[in-house]
Amino acid sequence: MLIVWHSRTGAAAQLARAVHDGAGGAVGARLLRAEDAAPEDLLAARVTVFACPENLGALSGAMKEFFDRSYYPVLGRIEGRGYATVIAAGSAGQGAEAQIDRIVTGWRLRRVQEGMIVNLGAQTPEAILAPKQVDETALQKCRDLGQALAAGLDIGLF
Repeated sequence: MLIVWHSRTGAAAQLARAVHDGAGGAVGARLLRAEDAAPEDLLAARVTVFACPENLGALSGAMKEFFDRSYYPVLGRIEGRGYATVIAAGSAGQGAEAQIDRIVTGWRLRRVQEGMIVNLGAQTPEAILAPKQVDETALQKCRDLGQALAAGLDIGLF
């Protein structure tokens, strides 16, 4: 399992860590910042979780850059593998999720879990830029996601 994440204010980082925590000791579970993840990491993963904020209705720049760097090196080499998304949003989140869905369609990945959007309600410039603390309910949902994906890996679902 690979968890690729980007975060500016801490929310997506907390969500990604919670997915990783839920995966427990799943063999090969890796948590990598988008800036540090490489095409080889995608090639080694049977399921990938993409966790990032939605910025201005789209993916964060660092996550988009990860996809830009990785797209062609893995094209035609990871079809059928599973993926899930976790989006930290101020109000919506669907734009970033849709952008990921469009990108991974080219890789022929299959969504294995309904998208998770965590709405933090940040609407003012100060609230948007402030460090975030994600509530326990959302973190538990992420831990549950990690646990479910690890179980799927254990039984060969992915």
